[in-house]
Amino acid sequence: MGERLEIHEHITDAIRTPALVRLTANTVLIRFETLKVYAALGAVRHLLDTEQIHSGQTLVDSSSGIYALALAMACHRYGLRCHIVASTTVDTTIRAQLEILGATVDQMPPSDDLRLDQQRRVALVRELLARHPDMHWMRQYHDPIHYLGYTELAGLLRQTLPAGPLTVVGSVGTGSSTGGLVRALREHDPDVRLVGVQPFGSVTFGSEHLPDPDAIIAGIGSAIPFDNVHHDLYDQVHWVNFTHAMAATIALMRDHAVFAGLSTGAAHLVARWETRYSPHRTHLVIGADTGHRYTTRVFARHREALDPTGLAPVEIDCLDDLAPPWSTMAWSRRRFDEVALLPVPVRRKDRVP
Repeated sequence: MGERLEIHEHITDAIRTPALVRLTANTVLIRFETLKVYAALGAVRHLLDTEQIHSGQTLVDSSSGIYALALAMACHRYGLRCHIVASTTVDTTIRAQLEILGATVDQMPPSDDLRLDQQRRVALVRELLARHPDMHWMRQYHDPIHYLGYTELAGLLRQTLPAGPLTVVGSVGTGSSTGGLVRALREHDPDVRLVGVQPFGSVTFGSEHLPDPDAIIAGIGSAIPFDNVHHDLYDQVHWVNFTHAMAATIALMRDHAVFAGLSTGAAHLVARWETRYSPHRTHLVIGADTGHRYTTRVFARHREALDPTGLAPVEIDCLDDLAPPWSTMAWSRRRFDEVALLPVPVRRKDRVP
């Protein structure tokens, strides 16, 4: 008998199911149409179950793209209204989908300053809440309820991935996807490693003083602190610039026919490096979305892409040594203040035979 298809009651049930693709003997890509569906569905279900929100209420949040679409679909499913304060990076394709789903959208004016864009969005959300107190602010960057949906995903992965030591490699962004997934996995195996990927120019792991003028990886880093980022969950951190992320994104398409977003390419690049030191571990690469948002800025420029096989990071011991285009550091599950204020070199345990 062949594989049996399932009929879903709503599209969110279909698109939240990821595809697992083996890239190498010890690397598996978990690819989503939009990963944030797990966060949005888990959060909305919890709020409804605990009667913190009610049918017909308006949920509002700020987003640079894929969370906005996930929240709009969750609202569509549960009979809620949705209002998105959109980053300037939200493109016509996503905005059209939001509007058709019934979401109302306020979009920020064009800006090359990510910090200004985020500050404007937060300020507008606060204005909306003052005018419409019945709105519920989802606070994807700060509310821990966005961790909840990834518990289900962790259960699926434990049933599917091969037995043995596991390393999760993914962009940090809001912190919810990598943090929520690894917290749930560590309840069963505390040795699961987490490798976070950051762009230069992000405040989250201390690279804000090194801006990357070409960076369009809004879903990887941030210009403002996020409460949902728990630094002490991360074993290793890699900072990757746009050019290197682009090289690996194009290579992922060329070598594996996987059309994925720039954050997926960056995680793919990092996983290739990490497997050199931990060949005995399975490396799970998080592919948060498809490549459609990057068609012009990345895929149409594929002839310019570097060969990722020749790329390597500078391995550093403290944040003062951070340098583009690619740096990596053993974070060793420390708090940010431990690393920033006490930059003591720490050896990577998994590099010891």
